[in-house]
Amino acid sequence: MPTPPGPSGPTHRGSGPRVPRALRILIPAVLILVWLAAAGIGGPYFGRVDEVSSNDRTAYLPDSAEATRAQALAGDFSGSDAIPAIIVITGEQELTEDQLGAITDATEALDDVDGVEGEISPPIPSEDGLAVQVFVPLDADADLGDLVPQLEEELSSDLPAGLTARVTGPAGFSADLGAAFAGIDGLLLGVALAAVLIILVIVYRSVLLPLIVLSTSMFALCAALLLIWHLAAADVLLLSGQTQGILFILVIGAATDYSLLYVARYQDELRRQQRKGAATVTALRGTVEPVLASGGTVIAGLLCLLLSDLKSNSTLGPVAAIGIVFAMLAALTLLPAILYVAGRVAFWPRHPVYDPSTSDVSSPVLDHGVWGRIATAVARRPRTIWMLTAIVLAVGCAGALQLKADGVPQSDLVIGSSSARDGQVALGEHFPAGAGSPVQVIVDEEDLQASTDLLLQDDGIDSVSVTAEDSPSGSAPVTADGVQAQGPPGSPAASPTVVDGRVLLQGTLTDAPDSAAAEQTVRDLRAALGHEGFTAIVGGETATALDTNDASAHDRALIIPVVLVVILLILMMLLRSVLAPIMLVATTVLSFGTALGVAALVFQHVFAFPGADPAVPLYGFVFLVALGIDYNIFLMTRVREEALHQGAREGVVRGLAVTGGVITSAGLVLAATFAALSVIPILFLVQIAFIVAFGVLLDTFVVRTLLVPALALDLGRAIWWPSRLSRRAPR
Repeated sequence: MPTPPGPSGPTHRGSGPRVPRALRILIPAVLILVWLAAAGIGGPYFGRVDEVSSNDRTAYLPDSAEATRAQALAGDFSGSDAIPAIIVITGEQELTEDQLGAITDATEALDDVDGVEGEISPPIPSEDGLAVQVFVPLDADADLGDLVPQLEEELSSDLPAGLTARVTGPAGFSADLGAAFAGIDGLLLGVALAAVLIILVIVYRSVLLPLIVLSTSMFALCAALLLIWHLAAADVLLLSGQTQGILFILVIGAATDYSLLYVARYQDELRRQQRKGAATVTALRGTVEPVLASGGTVIAGLLCLLLSDLKSNSTLGPVAAIGIVFAMLAALTLLPAILYVAGRVAFWPRHPVYDPSTSDVSSPVLDHGVWGRIATAVARRPRTIWMLTAIVLAVGCAGALQLKADGVPQSDLVIGSSSARDGQVALGEHFPAGAGSPVQVIVDEEDLQASTDLLLQDDGIDSVSVTAEDSPSGSAPVTADGVQAQGPPGSPAASPTVVDGRVLLQGTLTDAPDSAAAEQTVRDLRAALGHEGFTAIVGGETATALDTNDASAHDRALIIPVVLVVILLILMMLLRSVLAPIMLVATTVLSFGTALGVAALVFQHVFAFPGADPAVPLYGFVFLVALGIDYNIFLMTRVREEALHQGAREGVVRGLAVTGGVITSAGLVLAATFAALSVIPILFLVQIAFIVAFGVLLDTFVVRTLLVPALALDLGRAIWWPSRLSRRAPR
């Protein structure tokens, strides 16, 4: 393996610090035992994350969001926080009286199923007579991933042949999400670890070393999960399946990358030093600075997410930052301890051979194999190389204009088959498309009729009802003539439920509740109600999606510039330069734009995705810029050290040659781990997986290999302005 960033030089036998024998045994033993204990305690929590996580989108909206306030008040009108499930039962021909009777019996029997909470509505036939819909309230604390399939199974066994039942609505889509995230603990980890193991075996051509590095990553993940689980249980952090998947991938990828740096340095020191203790100390000294610098940059970028209004974004920042902290700790404590105990045996069957004549500083560039030849080639025509590379990347950026990152329907969040999606399609064919997921409008009691008239004037609203406790169905229709009776002809009109002087209206949408048209209806209603001076709060599933997309777009516009400024300041302090950090950030942003442009073309023309969540560019930017800067940090810290001895030009050439192998291996590992996210059939995660994996490879093989070194060579010593290195000759 090539030497990672850090000063190196000839070290002879017997040199280096001597540590008392007792400490040489005690320190590694204690470190290994502490990590074993943390992993042993934290490991079982992999199967318990669902106890402290939620995929309810309203839970992640800011408290000030209108949909959040509406949901908080809506429960007061029904006296229940139950999640509605909409059962759609369809037949091939008009339903007969016998079939309707069987449907009534089958749906009433669902009352005995654990998790069904409250009264089940009677079957409501469609106008065409080909379908009925039934509303079933489900316990909000129940496992919908198990409960919803159980309802479908019960119905399939009780209904006559020729009838098909599907569960849709909020409960159905929540169950789909839960089923999609079910593979995080097993499938995602298995695929990610298998991909990393294959890369490590190829890189190291060793039996034990890949397993040691993978163990380091898993121990880091177990310890991080232990702390995060308890923070989530104490309501300090919010967890979702999305956050959990990103945490797993990020910790495995980062811990493996940091481990690669240490292993490369330790292997190199074992060739120059006979005593493994001295090699361990020297390797640690050379690894700590780049690991802390790169990890600190990633953490700083992630913590910028705390500025987000959307809690799914703001909570990801500290969760992922905790994971990076444990990744660094494991790579700088557990891994050195294990490798110290194992010594050269860890590299079997290719043991590092002690050779006191080895000298990294004096070795010719071409001695570094393919990376030495690449560095020499870049040095021949730096201006031509960086200009051509920049032009190609800029062309790739143009595709980003085609990325439709304004939100996707809830029915398209899960990739592949979806019973809830099929049920929503059936619902739209036989009933108003928005049936079951109405717009909720909370207004003052005296404004009930005026608000109803305003809602009915909107083409996006099919009908309006008001919550009424004395109505058999729990609600009563409201027309231009007032609240209607629910019962036999001549029965009195239902009395609306009044809470703190307010009533709850529910408007049935004419469009699918997760469509762009439905969201526009909510926007229009809010504007119209406000214009008339009503004290109204508009909520519901459609309003939640609308407010989520708006908050996400706001976060994207705010956080991206902040991340750039924070990382730029960190690089200036680390490299003691102004021009070099600006160049590194600019090239990384160019790389991100290209990754986003290529992704947009692939999403639209290859996978035919319906669009993207507004958070996709934000997450892609944070991960690519923070992680992509890592490789530039590894490269440029080594370039700076070489430049102090060899001069600016030779420093760039030697820095690229010496760091090429280890950084490329790290990039392949990180790309493979993020690509593993695509095994979870969630549209958001699949898109993030592609953008980050492709972007990391682009950073590794193009930006860090060609663009950055060529620019640095063309700028010469001026790149280190205003530090003294920009003016001094090499020693």
